[in-house]
Amino acid sequence: MISDEADYRIYIRNITTEEGTLVSAAKDEKAESVYEMYYAYEEPIKKAAGHRVLALNRGENEKFLTVKVAAPTERILQYLCKKVITKENEFTDPALREVIQDAYERLIAPAIEREIRNDLTEKAEDGAISVFGKNLEQLLMQPPIAGKVVLGWDPAFRTGCKLAVVDATGKVLDTKVIYPTAPQNKVEESKAELKKLIKKYGVSLISVGNGTASRESEQVIVDLIKELDTPVQYVIVNEAGASVYSASKLATEEFPNFDVGQRSAASIARRLQDPLAELVKIDPKSIGVGQYQHDMNQKKLGEALGGVVEDCVNKVGVDLNTASASLLEYISGVSKAIARNIVDYREQNGRFSSRAQLLKVPKLGPKAYEQCAGFLRIPDGDNPLDATSVHPESYEAAMKLLEKMNLTMEDVRFAQKQAAKNKGTLKKEASAPRKEQKSRQQKVVIRNTNTAMGKALAAAMGGMTMAMEEPAGGKDAKNGQAGTKMSAAAENTAVSTLEKKIKDKKKMAQELGIGEITLTDILKELEKPSRDPRENMPAPILRSDVLDMKDLKPGMILKGTVRNVIDFGVFVDIGVHQDGLVHISQITDRFIKHPLEAVSVGDIVDVQVLTVDVAKKRIGLTMRLNQDKSKTK
Repeated sequence: MISDEADYRIYIRNITTEEGTLVSAAKDEKAESVYEMYYAYEEPIKKAAGHRVLALNRGENEKFLTVKVAAPTERILQYLCKKVITKENEFTDPALREVIQDAYERLIAPAIEREIRNDLTEKAEDGAISVFGKNLEQLLMQPPIAGKVVLGWDPAFRTGCKLAVVDATGKVLDTKVIYPTAPQNKVEESKAELKKLIKKYGVSLISVGNGTASRESEQVIVDLIKELDTPVQYVIVNEAGASVYSASKLATEEFPNFDVGQRSAASIARRLQDPLAELVKIDPKSIGVGQYQHDMNQKKLGEALGGVVEDCVNKVGVDLNTASASLLEYISGVSKAIARNIVDYREQNGRFSSRAQLLKVPKLGPKAYEQCAGFLRIPDGDNPLDATSVHPESYEAAMKLLEKMNLTMEDVRFAQKQAAKNKGTLKKEASAPRKEQKSRQQKVVIRNTNTAMGKALAAAMGGMTMAMEEPAGGKDAKNGQAGTKMSAAAENTAVSTLEKKIKDKKKMAQELGIGEITLTDILKELEKPSRDPRENMPAPILRSDVLDMKDLKPGMILKGTVRNVIDFGVFVDIGVHQDGLVHISQITDRFIKHPLEAVSVGDIVDVQVLTVDVAKKRIGLTMRLNQDKSKTK
């Protein structure tokens, strides 16, 4: 049969892919939808971008579009006739041509179209999953805002805004419901309640979800901040997945006495304090940093995103004495049952003082211990190495190294305490009342306020006047990390210059019986105690004012946070509730194939407003700042 001939199908498939087009048309041209640009659309198959393929698929599934593959039919029929009709015969040729045409149109063409569209969809899904994974990694690796009492605000209209006050450790201290938005509009009563909570618990930061009524809630918060005599700021956080978590079994177990609104508010507060620890509780597909994630192969997506979350958790490590079961189960070698057993053991026997105690946890055997021990940290434990990523199997080598350098474990412990002290000083300065800050302002130095981290920290300190220093060089200065001006003792702890003292690392590694890479890892951990890889990531923008979309004018230059990266551009939060789109052509002056080559989720970027469409709620932005900067907001 003509339709079953493999060679014919290969030729037809290849020529259709090379010369065919993907064509879409509207089922109802008068219908308004987000697919209007595809109502009369045609694109060569070999150039079809993944995001457009997924958009066409969704439009077709939602009954707005008809999509088909237009093949070079004449050439294909000529090819088939040439192959099938080997000898001319005036009596049989017309019949054979009809048979060939019928075989192609009825059997071959539909099958080839399905194959091509399936291939396009599979490639588009793989690309989308890859982008989603990279976005998710950047989101999970955002730096925590530690040491602050945060008020989580889940905005709503009719049911009221749910509040949850969370202390610096993530413990929920109080919950309330206020009604500052329509239809109740109890603004003054709500402000009074907020002032009580802020004063009672020392709230210094408000975390507001970006869902329904967030714009109205934001205005109330800004007005409230102006009336306060203590420095309070707010951050708009992406609340994607908060409602999914609040209704989950995990949330019910964690907050059995809270309703879904209170759980959601607590989640919104906690995801600002430690994004990684909170977001791991939510199905990655619900976090909202992908494109068309609900349309693709859910099993493949789930496996890919699960791997990303596991990599992030293992890269950062977790505190064995505070980590939840949902966080622990992402640690290598720790199953869901073992994670639950670790928490149960901790609740029954008190905090862990040594990694070796893990071997007493039910179902956690030597093999699982070998896999997980290096990722579990115990600050202030019996052995200072338990607070590092140094694996227990390398403890002996680490102690030999210290001995060769005429150092002891007490030197390591001192360095860790000094690092914790310096971090604590920064947190304390950041949350101190305004009057107290002024009296101590010379103690704090922000090394570079040109960076996102520096500006965020400066803002978090209440806008006080501080001595500023330019970066003094070195890796930390290049990365724009902010910190306290450490004393000479802190900067020159006994273990802080270990690597410089070793002239031949290869020889030292051989003497210790370990690999050179392992030695390098040990040195890094000893030199920089309590090191968190998330510290190099840009911190969130802390705000104390509010913009409305109507305030935006073309030419304005604003600072924003990249919320999502997709194939054709990036969405940037500029503080007006509606994210603006920076098209890929407006990201940089150089050519890039994908936005991820230039930006990542969580990046703090300067953007210029190009267009504002209030009716359609669309904002066009550019990162190519070549216009008049005198209009900077």
